[in-house]
Amino acid sequence: MKNKTQTLPLLFFLLFQFLFFNHVHSWKKEEFRTCHQTPFCKRARSRTSSTSTPLIATDVTISDGNLIAKLVAKSKQEETQQNTNPLLLSLSVYQNGVVRVTIDEDRSLNPPKSRFHVPDVVVSEFQSTKLWLQRVTQETLDGDDSPSSVVYVSDGFDAVLRHDPFEVFVRDKSNGNTRVVSMNSHGLFDFEQLKVKGEGDDWEESFRSHHDKRPYGPQSISFDVTFHGADFVYGIPEHATSLALKPTKGPGVEESEPYRLFNLDVFEYIHDSPFGLYGSVPFMLSHGKQRGSSGFFWLNAAEMQIDVLGSGWDAENGISKLPKNRVDTLWMSEAGVVDAFFFVGPTPKDVLKQYTSVTGMPAMPQLFSTAYHQCRWNYRDEEDVEHVDSKFDEFDIPYDVLWLDIEHTDGKKYFTWDNVLFPNPEEMQRKIAAKGRHMVTIVDPHIKRDNSFPLHKEATEKGYYVKDSNGNDYDGWCWPGSSSYLDMLSPEIRSWWGDKFSYQNYVGSTPSLYIWNDMNEPSVFNGPEVTMPRDALHIGGVEHREVHNAYGYYFHMATSEGLVKRGDGKDRPFVLSRALFAGTQRYGAIWTGDNTAEWDHLRVSVPMVLTLGLAGVSFSGADVGGFFGNPEPELLVRWYQLGAFYPFFRAHAHHDTKRREPWLFGERNTELIRDAIHVRYALLPYYYTLFREANTTGVPVMRPLWMEFPSEEATFSNDEAFMIGNSLLVQGIYTERAKQTSVYLPGKESWYDFRTGNVYKGGATHKLAVTEESIPVFMRAGTIITRKDRFRRSSTQMTNDPYTLVIALNSSQAAEGELYIDDGSSFNFLQGAYIHRRFIFKDGKLTSLDLAPASSGNARYPVNTVIERIILLGHASGSKNALVEPSNQKVDIELAPFWVQRKNSPAVMTIRKPNVRVTDDWTIKIL
Repeated sequence: MKNKTQTLPLLFFLLFQFLFFNHVHSWKKEEFRTCHQTPFCKRARSRTSSTSTPLIATDVTISDGNLIAKLVAKSKQEETQQNTNPLLLSLSVYQNGVVRVTIDEDRSLNPPKSRFHVPDVVVSEFQSTKLWLQRVTQETLDGDDSPSSVVYVSDGFDAVLRHDPFEVFVRDKSNGNTRVVSMNSHGLFDFEQLKVKGEGDDWEESFRSHHDKRPYGPQSISFDVTFHGADFVYGIPEHATSLALKPTKGPGVEESEPYRLFNLDVFEYIHDSPFGLYGSVPFMLSHGKQRGSSGFFWLNAAEMQIDVLGSGWDAENGISKLPKNRVDTLWMSEAGVVDAFFFVGPTPKDVLKQYTSVTGMPAMPQLFSTAYHQCRWNYRDEEDVEHVDSKFDEFDIPYDVLWLDIEHTDGKKYFTWDNVLFPNPEEMQRKIAAKGRHMVTIVDPHIKRDNSFPLHKEATEKGYYVKDSNGNDYDGWCWPGSSSYLDMLSPEIRSWWGDKFSYQNYVGSTPSLYIWNDMNEPSVFNGPEVTMPRDALHIGGVEHREVHNAYGYYFHMATSEGLVKRGDGKDRPFVLSRALFAGTQRYGAIWTGDNTAEWDHLRVSVPMVLTLGLAGVSFSGADVGGFFGNPEPELLVRWYQLGAFYPFFRAHAHHDTKRREPWLFGERNTELIRDAIHVRYALLPYYYTLFREANTTGVPVMRPLWMEFPSEEATFSNDEAFMIGNSLLVQGIYTERAKQTSVYLPGKESWYDFRTGNVYKGGATHKLAVTEESIPVFMRAGTIITRKDRFRRSSTQMTNDPYTLVIALNSSQAAEGELYIDDGSSFNFLQGAYIHRRFIFKDGKLTSLDLAPASSGNARYPVNTVIERIILLGHASGSKNALVEPSNQKVDIELAPFWVQRKNSPAVMTIRKPNVRVTDDWTIKIL
C-alpha cells in the first residue's frame, strides 16, 4: 500500500506531461481570453464620449516643481452617481523634450489600498533631468470659454493642461502651436476607483475553470491618445504582426481584437495577429511626413489592450473636429495608475533617445554574445556537446556559444546537473573555453517543490514565494511538476537570487558559463491562460494583476545582477530572457519565442525584431530555422542568410524536431550556411560599433528604413527590408524557390551590392534576380564600415586580427564611418578604456580621427591591431599608389577580391597593406 501511494504523484505528473506535450503542438485560441471575454476591455471599448464621465481640472497650482491639479466630475450629480472621489494629476517636465503625467487616487481620502506604481523601471539618472517649473501661464484656447494652463517644455514646445474638458497635450510653438501628442482629446478617459466590498457585491470573474476574486472591484483605466501629424504608429511589442500597426477598429476595419499586452507562454504562435506574446512594452512611436516622429509611454505593468483607430473614426462615429492627419489610439489597462510620458521627437532617433533616457540605455554586450549561438532542446550529454563542438571545427564553421536546455539538470532543479549525462560540467566548459567559446545553461523561475532541494527549502523558510489569494505559497505546474515562484518584486529576494549564481552556490559553473531565463512570463501550465492567477499576492499586498507584465523583467534583472556579482563587478553579464518589459534593454538580450519552421515565420521575424528595437530592446533576434517543425533545406538556408543580420543570432530547435546542425543538409547547403555565418563574423567590428551606439544613444542596431530616411513615404510601411546601422540595407527572401525580388533603395545617393560591389541607383525600386548564394544586401554610398576578413573558430580568437575598411563613395567622392573597440568583456570601457575612431574620406584623402575623450593614466584600451586592406567602391581615379602620413610611406593600389575568402569574388580597387594602427591618427592620400 505504501509503495502504491508513493507512485500516485509520479503517475499524475506523467499523465500531466503527456497531456501537456500533446497540447503544445498547436496554438489553441480558446485557451486565451478575447477582449469580449475580458470585462475591463469590453467596458472600455464600448464607451463613447457621451457615455464617459466628463472631467474638469481644478485647483491648478505649482508644487515641488510640478504642475498639480484635481480632476473632478463636471457634474456634481455624475460624481455622486459614480460614487467617485477627485483624482490627483501631476505634470512634470524633463530635459530634451519629455513630459510626464501621473494620475492617481487621492491617498489622503483613504482608498482601500494604494494603487501600484511600477518601481525600478525609470532610471535614477532621468530624475536628475527634471526641470523645476516656476510658473504656469493661463491661456484661453480657440473655442474654449475657460483658460488652460501652459508650461514650458523646451525650445519650441509647450505642455498644455486644458481645464474644461480635461485634456493634456504637447504642442509645437514653432509650427503654429500644432499639437504633437494629446491625451483625452476625444473625452474617453475613465478611471475605476478601488472599492471596499460590501454585502451583496459580487466582483468575481471567471474564465474557463479559473476564478479571480477581485477583492477591490473593477479598477481599470482607459483613455484615448492622439498622435498628430502622423501617418503610422509603431511599437507596443510583442506581437507577430506588421511593423506599421494596422487599425483594429473604425470605418472599414473588419472585426478585430485590440493589440494585447499581457505576457503569455504561447506555443506555435500565429503570424499577422494582434494577440499578445511573451513580452509587453507599452511604448508607441508615431511617424509621418508632415511632422516627423513623437512617442507615448504608459508605465503600467497590468494587462493592457490598445486599439489603433482607423481613419475617419471619432468618439461618436461622426465628423471629428481634429485634423485628419493624425492617428488615434485607445489605451485600456486592468489596474495600476496613469504614469504617462510624452516624447516630442521630432526625429525617430530623437524619440528613441528620449524614451531610453527614461527607461535606460541598452546594456553594452560582451563581444562573444554578438556572434553566432548554437542551441537545441537538448544536447543530450557531454559526449554530444563535444561532438557538436568538434563538427563546427571539422566543417570550418565558427561559433561562440553552445547552449543547454532543461534536460541538463537533475530533475528540472535549476543550478544542478544530471550527474549521469553531465558528470563533469566544469571540465566540459573548460574544453569549450579553450577555443575561446562559451556555454549557456537555462535557469527558469519555477522552483521544484521538493523538500530535498535546498533552494526550495530555503525559499520556503524565508517566505520568498509569491502567495495565492489565501496567503499560502502559490503552487503551480511547470517543467518540474509542482512548482513555486519567487517574488521578484522584492529587492531583497532579487538580491538573494543573484547570490545563487556564485561559483560556490552554482556548483559546476565556470567563468565561461552564462544564463538563459525562459518561461518567465511567468508560465504556469495549469494556470489561467497558462500564467499565474491575477489575484495571487506579492510583497506589500500587490496583486499579481498589477505587476504581471513586469514579473519576467524583475527576474531578468535579478539574474543579470547576479552574474555581475559573480564576477565581482568586473564581467559584463549575458542573460537571454523570453519575457520583457520597459527597461529590459538594461539587462540583456531577448528572442521572439517559440516560432515555427515556416516561411511566414521567417517573414514576420523582421517586423518583430524591428519593433523590439523601436522599444529600446536592440539586442534581439528570432530562432533561426524555427523552434517547432522541420525546415526544408531551402528555408533553413534563407533563415541563416537573414538571421546572420539579426542583432542576436542563434539557431534553436524543439526536442521533437530532427537534428539540424549546419552540416546535416548536404555539402552545398553546408557551404551556403557557412558563408552566411562567415558574413556575420566578418561584420562583428561593425556590429560591435553599433551596439556601442545603442548603448550611448538608444538608437537600435537593426532599424526600419524610415529611421534613416524619415522623409521617404515609400519606407514608412516597408518591413521586408531593414537597415543595419546607417550603412547596410538587407532584404530577406521570404518565398520558396524565388527567382526574383523587388528591392526599394531609398535616398538620392547610390547603393553598392555588398557581395559584388555593383552600383545601383537610389530612390528607385529594382527587380533583382535571386540566387541561392545570398540574400540582397546593399551598402549605402557615403558610408564606411569595418570588417575582419580572417575567419577563426570563434570571435575571441579574432581579437588581434587586422581590419579591412570598406569605403562606399557617394557622388561627391566622400564617405565616413566609425569604429569602436574595447576589451569585449569588462566594464573598463566606462572608465575610458576603449578606442573610438572616425574615418573620413574626402578630397581623395582618408583621415582617421580620435573620438574618445581625453583620459589620464592607463585607462585607454591598449591594442596594436592594424588595418591591412582598404577597399574603395566607386572611386573615379585609376591611381596605382597612395601616401601614408605621418610615416611618409607609399603603398600600392590594385584590383583585389572584394571578399578574400570567397571563390570568384569580384575584383575591386584596394589599398594593400597600409598597416596603419587603429589607435593612431593618420591620413592616406590617393596619388
